[in-house]
Amino acid sequence: MGEVWKARDTRIDRIVAMKFSQEKFSERFEREARAIGALSHTNICTLYDVGPNYLVMEYVEGSQLKGPLPIDEALRYAAQICAALDHAHKKGFTHRDLKPANIMVTKAGIKLLDFGLAKLSAAAQAPKPGLSSKEDATLTMALTGKNEIVGTLYYMSPEQLQAQANGQEIDGRSDIFSFGIVLYEMLTGKRAFEGTSPASVIAAIMERPAPSIADIAPPALDRLLKTCLAKDPDERWQSARDVKRELEWIASGSSEAVARTAPSPSRFGRLTGIAAAVLAIGLVWLSWVAWRATRPVEQPLTRFSVDLGPEAVAGRRITAAISPDGRRLAFVARGAGGKEQLATRLLDQANPTFLAGTENASDPFFSPDSQWIGFFADGKMKKIPVAGGAALTLCDAPDARGASWGEDGNIVVTLIAASGTGLFRVAAAGGTPQTLTKPGDKNEASHRWPQILPGGEAVLFTSTTVNGAYDDGSIQVLSLKTGQWKTVQRGGYFGRYLATSNRAGQLVYVHQGTLLAVPFDLDRLEVRGTPSPLLEDVAGDPLTGGGQFDVSRNGTFVYLGGKSSAAGWPLVWLDSTGKTEPLLASPGPYFTPRLSPDGKRLAVSLSVNAIEVYDSQRGTMTPLTFKPQFALYPVWTPDGKHIVFAAAAGPTSTLQWIRSDGAGEPQPLLEGKTELRPYSFSPDGKRLAFGESRAETGYDLWTLPLDLSDPEHPKAGKPELFLRTMADEYEPAFSPDGRWIAYQSFATGASEVYVQPFPGPGGKWLISTGGGRHPIWSRNGRELFYQAQDFRIMVVTYSAKGDSFAADKARPWAETQILAPNALYWNLDLAPDGKRFVVAPRREATGGQKGSVHVTVLLNFFDQLRRKVPTGK
Repeated sequence: MGEVWKARDTRIDRIVAMKFSQEKFSERFEREARAIGALSHTNICTLYDVGPNYLVMEYVEGSQLKGPLPIDEALRYAAQICAALDHAHKKGFTHRDLKPANIMVTKAGIKLLDFGLAKLSAAAQAPKPGLSSKEDATLTMALTGKNEIVGTLYYMSPEQLQAQANGQEIDGRSDIFSFGIVLYEMLTGKRAFEGTSPASVIAAIMERPAPSIADIAPPALDRLLKTCLAKDPDERWQSARDVKRELEWIASGSSEAVARTAPSPSRFGRLTGIAAAVLAIGLVWLSWVAWRATRPVEQPLTRFSVDLGPEAVAGRRITAAISPDGRRLAFVARGAGGKEQLATRLLDQANPTFLAGTENASDPFFSPDSQWIGFFADGKMKKIPVAGGAALTLCDAPDARGASWGEDGNIVVTLIAASGTGLFRVAAAGGTPQTLTKPGDKNEASHRWPQILPGGEAVLFTSTTVNGAYDDGSIQVLSLKTGQWKTVQRGGYFGRYLATSNRAGQLVYVHQGTLLAVPFDLDRLEVRGTPSPLLEDVAGDPLTGGGQFDVSRNGTFVYLGGKSSAAGWPLVWLDSTGKTEPLLASPGPYFTPRLSPDGKRLAVSLSVNAIEVYDSQRGTMTPLTFKPQFALYPVWTPDGKHIVFAAAAGPTSTLQWIRSDGAGEPQPLLEGKTELRPYSFSPDGKRLAFGESRAETGYDLWTLPLDLSDPEHPKAGKPELFLRTMADEYEPAFSPDGRWIAYQSFATGASEVYVQPFPGPGGKWLISTGGGRHPIWSRNGRELFYQAQDFRIMVVTYSAKGDSFAADKARPWAETQILAPNALYWNLDLAPDGKRFVVAPRREATGGQKGSVHVTVLLNFFDQLRRKVPTGK
């Protein structure tokens, strides 16, 4: 709860302990804490006073209870603990966090600390998410009802763990279970229920029989301990007073208490006959146990929150992945210097470990043995050992959308997000990608977010006919034997198969902000029945088809809560001092903002499927497109009267021309078999620079000559290739004089900004250092801007004479980091005066506070899934 200080109460000259909280207490906390202060017992640390953010308590001088202890000493201390519990239980208080760390051994005997304060802390403050491996760390589970159950994981009773699922009240018998664990530790020096992860500790408490101390203690004490540790509260000692009396009786040295039972010779014959009957009954009982053992033992759903820390990054890409063994999380966080890199954290530990060599990482995924983490960075797919080491490059991945690592040593991956590209297979050791699917074969736009199904013979993936509209997408399954794929569920995205039983399980997926589940037959590769809703707070992104959840083999489910990431963000003016001014203050899914040549209007793509124009003077928004389709990358003509944008339906893409005032219908300029991306016009408006994706060479740069003799009906000439390499190039930007083109390229493996003369040939100049994208020329003919890898806007002063181009060292234009909703969609534009940008700001840039990223962990999720969505097998 906070720091503890030794102090002197000058009013009555008394030494006290003061415990401080970082947060101010609520009135409820003060009221209940004062009630606990009424407890007066020689074995309970007295609470004297409550302040706005502190407690004044009896100062206890002694040492923390530790085992192993001699039996007589353990019995004496145990009886005093029970005396304290009995006194408090009669007053209506339970401790709820009984553990050695809260028990002090003084010269006068035992003192129990923090009686009832665990419950009060939960009531007074927001739960502190996360789970620490330290002995005194507290696990907080927030309930949907009035209760909040708090305790230390290793010492919690089964009903404390179940309280979230069934809302049952916790009474004094829960303290008796915790006391049993403490007693075992006093006698043995070991924990009664151990585990390598929170899930395994909880499973031990819920399922494992009470440990025996028969080899070191009298039978009566062994029976007492096992009764304390009964799973059912009704089978335990019903009061601490009864436990105290039993302890005192054992301590008295009664021969009945310490004797070990042995049959007398005179009873041998009678016992032999009884044993035969018992044996027959036992065989029947064992048969029943053997049958029952084949059926899964259902456990209640347990939920807790894990704080990934303020360094963690939650965006449109996958936030966190859980290892198949359920022990470890992998996520993206900002390390030293603010660069995004991979971090890992064991579920039962609090501090993350950053993995060097993973800078600019995104979308982590685990190997089947949980020993490697795959990820994407700098246009490559890579892997790194979970313990750290050298990151190994597996293949090029210019704009990946998910990967799945199979048991056979292959990875199925979407390497490019562009329309017309599908799934690839790459050896986990690295190599040349092999094409698995071509979406165009079925008039589909994209195949992404794959999952290799158990057995390795099929792959689940997400598909859509309109890129950016994944709520209307479908879940499909590919047979690796035949190469054929089929739709198994329409409407939704990010499908995942959960193997909750043998050869049968459930397909879970996201649709309209809800996680749904439907039974799935693994043999027939088809769903059975109708979908049922499971969770309504799982974040997803219908624009990219990504879902913010993952699951381990043992049923530990982890997800990022909140609304869909398509909910949006504002657009603001940003100047070089970092000052912001609202432009589009109401948040929305604004992509690829482009200012008109006079700076008075702003064209944006809403949810990547509609182009609209905002008039800043009138405060109006005018739709330019109405049909539900992929519509992105608006580019103004130099006179501001028309806009060119990219539209797509299925794998094909077109460049369309439309009036900027909304009058008339869009007219096609150019049709491509794959994705087309317009970026800039030449100063005279007679040539359009654009990019096109090709399976063989990735994204190439082109220019399109235009006949504008009739501006309402322009005629496009034959496209002319400007740049084609084996790397991906994007966003060709004409300079103000039309003699140069700036663009971004992955030629080095990382995205950098370059300049080349137009139409060429000529040299090539590297502009950015350490990563760059989205080049923008100023109109003054002296500056070139781009977005750096750390999301700051950089500026370069340049000079150009003849065929020579010279650029100074890049410097930050502003220290403010801006939001990048999608790495390959530009998210900023420069005002005509060159003095400010329109950007999507990060939260802290508008005065918000940086906060930690929390993910929710559900233990025993498979049991809940089997109950809610039975497979029938």
